[in-house]
Amino acid sequence: MEWTPEPHELADLELLLSGAFAPLTGFLGHDDLHAVHERGRLADGTPWPAPVTLHLPAEVSPGDEVTLLDPEGLPLATLTVTAREADGLVSGPVKGLGAPEHGPFARLRLTPAQVRQELGGRAALAVTMRGPLDDLSEIVATAKDLDALILLLPLAYGEGGPAVVRAALRAKEQLPPGTLVVSVPLAPRAEPELDLELRERVAAAYGAVEHFPGPEPVTIPGPPHRRGLVVFFTGLSGSGKSTIARGLRDELLELGGRALTYLDGDVVRHLLSKGLTFSKADRDLNIRRIGFVAAEVARHGGLAICAPIAPYAATRAEVRAMVEAVGADFLLVHVATPLEECERRDRKGLYAKARAGLIPEFTGISDPYEEPDDAELVIDTTHLSIEAAVSRVLETLRSGGWVR
Repeated sequence: MEWTPEPHELADLELLLSGAFAPLTGFLGHDDLHAVHERGRLADGTPWPAPVTLHLPAEVSPGDEVTLLDPEGLPLATLTVTAREADGLVSGPVKGLGAPEHGPFARLRLTPAQVRQELGGRAALAVTMRGPLDDLSEIVATAKDLDALILLLPLAYGEGGPAVVRAALRAKEQLPPGTLVVSVPLAPRAEPELDLELRERVAAAYGAVEHFPGPEPVTIPGPPHRRGLVVFFTGLSGSGKSTIARGLRDELLELGGRALTYLDGDVVRHLLSKGLTFSKADRDLNIRRIGFVAAEVARHGGLAICAPIAPYAATRAEVRAMVEAVGADFLLVHVATPLEECERRDRKGLYAKARAGLIPEFTGISDPYEEPDDAELVIDTTHLSIEAAVSRVLETLRSGGWVR
């Protein structure tokens, strides 16, 4: 089978293949993970600080070979599965299928072997960076004491990766001649101590005799009215969500001041998701497509309004994660008009057809609607005018600072 891992798994895969995670040659299984958590060592006693894991949702068995792909479908490696747990965790060695293709600063993505060859046996002080370096004097002094070259390792993972590499190149201009810059796609770990230990292991793999961890960047988010925002309406057919979403769009267009994109569920179905059925798999794919477009709008500071039914909680959570991953904000509005009221309205006769069995897998009748428990705003339009509902959403945007 073929599978595209998650971004952090792809980053770990690259470091496994390059040798930056030596002595690891593949993803860890249950016994190794337990030993790492309990003792900071692999099951065989080899010191190792942090989990390096891969999850596959599809059924695979020990002995199977899985081709791991990048997001564009390029084969990166084969994984020989040695074990699979009930939660989808798989373990086994990986073998590269060719050099991965890189985006910005590809010329700086060197392997540990290449860096060691360039060092030629000279001592190196590795400086791992997740943001700009505030003070270079201590780095220069330490390198002088060690009689070592300075090796800047910008940890270029995620959206902010290119900015970290640019910070390293700026720092290089102020450091002694011979300073090297090597981009390393190390995904951050949740626990700072484990993240630091893993950075030290990677620095050692690149030939460092000493490791200097750069300070963690202080992120000060911009004001809400300058940040990207996705306003995501969810609710049953006939609940009023599309009408409220259109009313909000009109109000925001009158106010001006924000780049606005409106993604109505029916319109998206005719264009972006034309040809999809109403099976659960296709409904999920439709919502993911809407989420992807909305996140791209928000990535660049725009405001996207979405109004699909989005009946499944897990898929709504995926969209929220997509948006937040690009540094934007996500506002979930549950238009919680009861089913009885939605049926009473039923201007298109859809509920009647669903009750008669003419429309299969119809949300609220023959297919479930999972009510959100994480909505920032809940509106029932049974006894509320559309104008009043729009005002409530607009007031939420104003109170949150997204609209001035």
